[in-house]
Amino acid sequence: MGVMIDGVWHDRWYDTAKTGGRFEREASRFRDRLATEPGGEGLPAEPGRYHLYVSLACPWAHRTLIWRRLKRLEGAISVSVVDPRMGSAGWTFGAPAEAGDEAAPFAGATGDALFGNRALHEVYARANPSYSGRVTVPVLWDKLRGTIVNNESAEIVRMFDRAFDHLAPEHGNPGLILCPDALRDEIDAVNADVYDRINNGVYKAGFATTQDAYEAAVVPLFEALDRMEARLADGQGWLVGGRMTEADLRLFTTLVRFDPVYHGHFKCNLRRIADYPMLTALTARLLAVPAIRETVDDAHIRWHYYWSHTTINPTRVVPLGPAEPPRLDPAWPVPALD
Repeated sequence: MGVMIDGVWHDRWYDTAKTGGRFEREASRFRDRLATEPGGEGLPAEPGRYHLYVSLACPWAHRTLIWRRLKRLEGAISVSVVDPRMGSAGWTFGAPAEAGDEAAPFAGATGDALFGNRALHEVYARANPSYSGRVTVPVLWDKLRGTIVNNESAEIVRMFDRAFDHLAPEHGNPGLILCPDALRDEIDAVNADVYDRINNGVYKAGFATTQDAYEAAVVPLFEALDRMEARLADGQGWLVGGRMTEADLRLFTTLVRFDPVYHGHFKCNLRRIADYPMLTALTARLLAVPAIRETVDDAHIRWHYYWSHTTINPTRVVPLGPAEPPRLDPAWPVPALD
């Protein structure tokens, strides 16, 4: 994971020395919005105008792919998928140089459908030739204006939740609102806890470079998982409102990566998700939804983390397991979305 400085790419890992060993995530820089209703404030939601750059491995980008499927936006928003193996050039659209000259394209990676770029940092430079900051996914690109709209997943999914619904039935799914107005405050409160201590908490533990920084992240992580377990038990298997909402899906993208990656690779090993009955049930019932399950790519997930983070796993050996997905508990039915 490198950084751009004044439009120039630098292969540079996170500098935790200046933060006492703590990993601190940089804020997203592109924050324009789509109008969530016709004539509203923001860019118009027009089919064919916008393009998503994503990684199937990244939990933040994964959110946007789930919303794109659930909201029936596949025909409205095109997608490019990077190679999961991140090397010295950061996210790339083909095998990184470190994989060897004969490395085959990784199944599921697509190349850059818009510009044929080799690396994602070229897309950022196209949007802002003097850009300084991290080069992250997801990226929502505006083909008309030739620039990045937004690279903050939390904001992109809120846009997708409503922006295209006026184009239904061809695009959008107004029958499924994942952040309804009546539940917004409660969803926001749950999201804040989940983001800081779980979604980002696994990274704060995994990228910590001192014992104190690691323990300061991993203990709150499991305290938050305990809270979510109890909340699910009290909420009919959902986090908010007795139904599937944005809060469940934002937690899900971490849960589905936890036992294969975060438990071992990031040293988040006080417990597994498999040791939490309600969190396991939530993961399984969401995986049972075809539109969600089809956005999960286990190979991209495992290969990205174990191959890319050589500060943590210098051998780049990628484990094969766990072999079994969580089993669906019939006590917690799969949501009917149609």
